[in-house]
Parts: sequence; structure tokens; C-alpha cells
Amino acid sequence: MALKTQNRLQVGGVLTEPIRNFFWIFFVILSFFWLQSIWFGSRTVQQIPYSQYETLMKQGDVQNLVVTEKHIRGEFKQPQNGFKSFVTNRVEPELAKELSGAGVSYRREIENTFIRDLLSWVIPALIFVAVFLYFSRKIAEKGGMSGLMSVGKSGARLYAETGVKVSFEDVAGVEEAKGELYEVVQFLKSPEEFGRLGARMPKGILLVGPPGTGKTLLAKAVAGEAQVPFFSITGSEFVEMFVGVGAARVRDLFEQARKNAPCIIFIDELDALGKVRGVAGSFGGHDEKEQTLNQLLAELDGFDSRSGVVILAATNRPEVLDPALLRAGRFDRQVLVDRPDRTGREQILRVHLKKIKADEALNIEHLAHLTSGFTGADIANLINEAAMVATRRKAETVSEKDFVAAIERIVAGLEKKSRLLNEKEKAIVAHHEMGHAIMACLFPGVDKVQKISIIPRGLGSLGYTMQRPTEDRYLMTRPELLDKICVLLGGRVAEELIFGEVSTGASDDLVRVTNIAEALVTRYGMSEVLGNIVFEQPTGNFLEVPGAGYRNRTYSEESATEIDQEIRQIVGACALRTRESLVANLKILKKGAAQLLEKETLGELEIELLMRDLVVKNAVAPQGRDLSVLR
Repeated sequence: MALKTQNRLQVGGVLTEPIRNFFWIFFVILSFFWLQSIWFGSRTVQQIPYSQYETLMKQGDVQNLVVTEKHIRGEFKQPQNGFKSFVTNRVEPELAKELSGAGVSYRREIENTFIRDLLSWVIPALIFVAVFLYFSRKIAEKGGMSGLMSVGKSGARLYAETGVKVSFEDVAGVEEAKGELYEVVQFLKSPEEFGRLGARMPKGILLVGPPGTGKTLLAKAVAGEAQVPFFSITGSEFVEMFVGVGAARVRDLFEQARKNAPCIIFIDELDALGKVRGVAGSFGGHDEKEQTLNQLLAELDGFDSRSGVVILAATNRPEVLDPALLRAGRFDRQVLVDRPDRTGREQILRVHLKKIKADEALNIEHLAHLTSGFTGADIANLINEAAMVATRRKAETVSEKDFVAAIERIVAGLEKKSRLLNEKEKAIVAHHEMGHAIMACLFPGVDKVQKISIIPRGLGSLGYTMQRPTEDRYLMTRPELLDKICVLLGGRVAEELIFGEVSTGASDDLVRVTNIAEALVTRYGMSEVLGNIVFEQPTGNFLEVPGAGYRNRTYSEESATEIDQEIRQIVGACALRTRESLVANLKILKKGAAQLLEKETLGELEIELLMRDLVVKNAVAPQGRDLSVLR
């Protein structure tokens, strides 16, 4: 009870209602007595001219005089006109003597300079305060603060019932997540019907998934479907430089939500607020974050789920969240918003294609195949890039070739035709890319080659071999992973075969080769020497940072030595396979490189004609496909 009373008296440094009411009552009483004194004074004291005062003095009708610098106050010996006292303004003696001789009535009016004096002090002060507040606000805006007096207020943006224009029709490719969140909509629309069997709505729903998959859009769609107020805030907006601000903002947010119930609270990037608390004591900003998290946990426990307040949160780093935040009774339901599959990508394409003038003959299914691995945000960006490509070439509609150009721009980067290479470098790049293409056409589990180019792109790419999967794959076998290593080594081995030396152009390929071979041994248990043992365990990181989703090693130095030897053996065997395959197809390698040097770019049909005479040796590719269809 003491804690509740304290919260009512002062929140965020601002006086609350009971104290404000006390000051208002005190001010009214003081004003009443002041006005009463002015009224009584005006009824008992008469203001008379100075000439009348002199006459009364000569007649001896006054007494008890009080002389000040500007006034003379006194009493009548006999009341006159109902007044017992009088007051008059003093006049200079010489002037009074002169006027008395003229026999006229005169008085002195004292000029009231109070307002002028007050303004002479107030106006400069107001100008100074205004300038100070203006620059303070500018500095606060740049620093992300919202002003000193509102420092304890939540910065959540409130969208009214009709302020959210997003519905479930605007969200595609995540049907399972939409089904989970549809229950929230039903609860907000008719909580009585939802709870007729005693069920209750989860207090918190956590949306987890990679960046760009539509977590924020899903939360807005829930608010748009339910037609309820929507509070949106990010986790980083709770914490600032002042101690206690984060906790005060959490309290203010939930207080606003209760007043606007039924409503939805959406906290984006929850990992900025809800990271695992440290075991040892901490100081400064870390301690402030822990206080904010503790207040959030208390608020999640303190409100009733039947009140109509639904809490949604989104994160792409669930592995760093505090376990207390994820326990039952808080964020007790997790909804995975993953990358869309082929059907989902097709649905997302149809939603976004409504916003542009697309060609009627556009094959949406083929585009869905080309965009394997794209998120919803990637597809939205692709649609915009394709529209810009079509606009630059003065087209009436956006066609499929515009989408292909946009995919190349996103995947490989912008063409750098101004980057001039000498003839030897062009030859090295041409043979390098053709080595990749030949090895990719040898194996059935490798993504299909769609385009080869020796036009520089992006930051450091001097050429590229464009491979896009024709279907979604969720599992890969050991032979397929070895085939991918061979494809990546194709460029470096081709350089060595033709020129007798290697260049630095294969550095990125070697990084990817090493990662695949290491994963084969340490993560997938596919080593014939080390057996079915996993040396690195994933931690569920959705961010695509190499090595960020795996724990530190827990194995011995002897095991590390065996792992290194096995990785070398795998890469060496794949390099030998690649060399034998390219030697068997050396004629095609040279012919394809010559065509690349002439045309700079080869399309899908040209690649198929070039590869129809590929030689497949069982010793090189025991699982090689039958390429008779290309002959």
C-alpha cells in the first residue's frame, strides 16, 4: 500500500492530482481574502484632492495624519459623506502655494508605472527563456530526448481505432502466423465469446523470426482487423541517460493502455530492452536497463489478461532474451515468422504487384522460383527496383526482364562498366567464371546456372555466375555439400589449369568453401573419421552473421587437430575432383571463356548450348546426372 501511495503522489518528477488540488484550494482562499481587504478599504477610506486637504487643515477638521513620500493619510474629526478616513496625493510645496493663491481645486495623479516596470523585466526574461527552450529542444531532438518535464512519459505512438489501415489482406506468405494471431483479433472483438469455456488470452505474444519477414506488419494487421487503439514503441526508447526513466516510461505506457482498453501494445526490437540480466552487480546504463526490465516483468504480472490489453513484441534475437521474460504468464506464446516458401513468395508478389503497372504476361510463378530465400521486405524492394529499371528504359509496363535485372542488382550489385580491366585480367575472370559454370552443370543438386558475366559489379566483384534455386530446399545431403564445394573451387582450379598460377579473385570462394567444410565436420556430423559427433551447437540466432549463432568450442586440442585435418582432407579431395572434371572438359572451358570475352554476358539458353557436350566421369562425379538431354 505504501508503494501504491507513493506512485500516486509523484510519477516521473511531476506532481499528481491530490497535490495539485491542494494548491488550487490554497490559491482560491488567498485570493478571496485579498479581494475582501480591497473591498473593505474602498468602503471606509475616501480619496480627496490636495486642495480640499489644505482647506480641512486650515479649518482643523483632520487628525492622526500619516505622511509618506507620495501620500498623506488621516482621519476626519467628524465623518464626512459616511467616510471616517481619507487619503490624498502629496503636491510639491511651491506648486501648492502657487495653486492655492489661484483659488482652484487641484490634485496630484501619480502615474502607475508598475506594468511598464514589470514588462521591462519580464520581456527580456521571456526572450531569454524562449531562446533557451528552443535550443534545448533542438538538442533534445538530436539526442533522442523529448524534454525534461516529459522525461518519464512513454514515447509510444498511439494510433486510433481508424488510424491503422493495415489488415490481414495486406499480409501474405505467413499463413501459420496469421492463424495464430487471428485468435487475438477474435478475443479483442468479442472477449465474452472467446472466454465462454474458461479460456483466457495469453498475456504476451512474441513474434520471432529473421529481419524483414513482416513481424511489425503482422502486429499492425492485428490492430487494423480488431479496430482497437495501437501503441507502438521500440525497446530502445525506454532507456535514456537519466536513472529511473525507463521504469517510469514502462509504468506510463501500461497506464495509458489500461485507460484505452481494449488495445494493443507493440514493442519492437524487444531484445534492446529484455536482454539477459548479469549475475554480478552492474553500474550505470546496464543497471538502468535491468531496472527497466524488472518494471516490465512486474507490469506483465500485474495486469489482468481479461482487461482487453494484448501485448505483442518482436525480435530477431530470441536467444539473448531473459528467461523470466519468456516464462508462462508473460510472453507465453511464441509465433515464428519465417522466410516465405515458394507459395508464400508468390502471394507476396501478387500483393505488391498491385502497386505497379506490371506486364499482363508476367510469369509470377517463375519470379517466385527466382526469389528463393527472399523475405517479404526483399520482395518489396525487388518490386520497387524493377519498376525503377522499367522507368529508366521508358517502358509502359514492368516486364520479366526488368525483374531479372533487379534481382541481379540486389544479389550481385550495380554494374561497374566504368571499371576497366586489362586483357589478362579479363581472361582470368572469364576462365574463372566459366570454371564455376561447368562444375555447377555437372551436379544435379547444385542450383541451376542462369547467367554468366564478366562485367564488374558491386564493391569487389569482377564477374559473377548467377545461380538461383529452382525449388525450396530444407535438407542437404553430404554429397550435395561436397558438390557445392567443388563448384566454388571451379574458378580457382580453372585459373591454375589455364595460366599455371592462381589470383586473389577466389578469396571469397575460399571463405565459403572453408565454412561449408567446417560445418560438415563440426555441425552436421558428416565426417567419416570423427563420426556422428557435433562439436558446435547452434543457439537459434536469426541474424545472418557467420559464427554468431554458435557457442564457443568445448572440445580438446586433440579433437581440434583432428577437425583441422579432416577439413583439409575434404577440401583437398574436392579440389582433386574439380581438377579432373575441368581437365575432361577443357575444350568447353576455353570455348566458353572465349565467348565471354566476346559478349561479356551469356544467358541461360547460350549456357545450355555450350554445356551440351559436357563429359561426366564416374570417378569424378559418382552421383552425376544423366546429361543426355543436353546433347
